[in-house]
Amino acid sequence: MYLQRRFIPFLIVVLPSFPCYYSLLGKPNYSVSKKIDKVGIRSLASFQTVNVDDYGDKGDATEEAWKVACSFRGSVLVVPKNKNYLLKATTFEGPCKSSITVKIHGTVQASADRSAYSNNMSRWLVFKDVHNLAVQSGGTINGNGKIWWKNSCKVNHAPPCKNAPTALTFYYCKDLVVKNLKIKNAQEKHFSFEKCVGVLASGLKITAPKDSPNTDAIHVTRTQNIQISSSVIATDDDCISNVSGSRKVQATSINCGPGHGISIGSLGSRNSEAHVSDITVNGATLSGTTNGVRIKLWQGRSGSASIIKFQNIKMHNVKNPIIIDQKYRDQRKPCKSQSRAVQVKNVLYQNIKGTSSSNEAIKLVCGEKFPCRGIVFQDIDLRLGEGKSAKAVCNNAKVTKKGLFLQAAVESIDLIFLY
Repeated sequence: MYLQRRFIPFLIVVLPSFPCYYSLLGKPNYSVSKKIDKVGIRSLASFQTVNVDDYGDKGDATEEAWKVACSFRGSVLVVPKNKNYLLKATTFEGPCKSSITVKIHGTVQASADRSAYSNNMSRWLVFKDVHNLAVQSGGTINGNGKIWWKNSCKVNHAPPCKNAPTALTFYYCKDLVVKNLKIKNAQEKHFSFEKCVGVLASGLKITAPKDSPNTDAIHVTRTQNIQISSSVIATDDDCISNVSGSRKVQATSINCGPGHGISIGSLGSRNSEAHVSDITVNGATLSGTTNGVRIKLWQGRSGSASIIKFQNIKMHNVKNPIIIDQKYRDQRKPCKSQSRAVQVKNVLYQNIKGTSSSNEAIKLVCGEKFPCRGIVFQDIDLRLGEGKSAKAVCNNAKVTKKGLFLQAAVESIDLIFLY
């Protein structure tokens, strides 16, 4: 199909369908709910529709249409059905005069020419410093990542490791709604929420093949008050990764697999101090993943990962259903033992059931000087195939067990496992 160098910006400030977010997600506690209330009372007569097709077929039509839409008090940026739009690296920058809704009904596809990213090798599509933004889709965003995957150092070990572009980045956005987006084959990460406040993300479908390295589905960094719900994810890396600066993150009704599971971290890479807190995953199904719910931290760093809850999770043939790795490394060379570590504390695992593809369904690898503290297991029923018992291996972790624990009913006890 002929690809036009067009993008259809389409910004709606108020949609009558916005109140349905309450029924889908429940009324959120975050400030983004105030945005939805305001949007719901605006008049449709105030909307301005901006179509990229009206701005020609040159590569800069997208940016020109965005500038016009951003200048209106209520506008719509549209990608029509049954059309493909080929885009180079593009930034849609605010602040704008009012709320904006972007609707993508057709296909937006990344250029396969790596020189198209000469101005920004780390990001493809970026929404920067936009408040009261809603992005909706009935179409597809295609990162066209194959050319990047085959040049990854995880596939070809000869060249040095270099980052590939993130497909869709929300940077410094506030009161953001992302709904029903279908995104596939990212160059590297699919979504990244960076330094955002007040996010509702629901109905996402994210896919990439098994041989697509580093294709994290949803990456959350330095972002506060974010809800991710009702999403289906199948990639070759983390379904959700929460890294330093993430606070008040809720993930519900997540279907994950294949991939690397749902992660906190990695934290503390490149000698950094890292903090995450108040992270909740409540209601998830993981199938055929290499990990289930994982906390991964580099040695020799500082910071904390605290107030974390993993609740009501089903595992199907998951290799490492529950894992804390305070000695994580993502490199071929072994790491020397270090005296410092990111502290892990106050983590709840509750009502987690299913099957493990490895004998060790629970693995806590914590340091001697900074042991993991306040780890609570409640009603954990993880087994091998055919109902056989799985094992728990815990190094330097203070653990409380309640209810069922690996097929054994136990009283509430407090133990320190030091192996």
